[in-house]
Amino acid sequence: MKKKEWKWKRTRVSLKGKQKEQEFGQKKKELEKLKWYEKKGYIKLKYLDEAGFCLWSSASYSYSKKGEQKKIQQKKKRGKRLSILGLFSQEESFEYGLKLGGFQSKSYIEMINWQAEKAEDILKKTGKITVIVLDNYSVHKSKEVKKNLEKWRKKGLEFFLISAYSPELNLIETEWHQLKTHELSGRMFEDEYDLAMAVIDGIEKRSKKNNCVWERFRFD
Repeated sequence: MKKKEWKWKRTRVSLKGKQKEQEFGQKKKELEKLKWYEKKGYIKLKYLDEAGFCLWSSASYSYSKKGEQKKIQQKKKRGKRLSILGLFSQEESFEYGLKLGGFQSKSYIEMINWQAEKAEDILKKTGKITVIVLDNYSVHKSKEVKKNLEKWRKKGLEFFLISAYSPELNLIETEWHQLKTHELSGRMFEDEYDLAMAVIDGIEKRSKKNNCVWERFRFD
């Protein structure tokens, strides 16, 4: 196969077929402009997204002795989904919150209120507004969330919605991939606590590699 220029690579799921090409192109241009503003020191960009984990993680490649194959004993308990809401600022910070089950408007608002306080502090100290890049997940646009937008803006916090089915525009997606592939892949956990500890440890390792400060938000 190598002689025929074939290479062994992991298959990647693509959403390009669902994208609206014109909208994607426009959003990409706008995001590039925001990146330029950040580079010039006018704003601070953060990339927000949610991800989920369970007690069973997918088996992956691993090293083993010749003639042997590594096996992972699957647990009977599937457990509850552990959700994470993260905000990634390239080469600066990784901020996140963990929650059993999915994120709803109430918990999302709690997290953004925390971010608004940080944005207000940044605005007072540097004059920069904070812009959060995020997708079109329904919670991000719920009625409860919209009621808080003006309050957050007054604190120096703005939002930039990327086009639908465009994970490549959100830098935090790479962090989720690295966390799941290199820190959690092929592991089974006894319970949700062990899973949460593994996620926290994985985030700390990734943050160190990225020269980022990490901080966890604790929900009420």
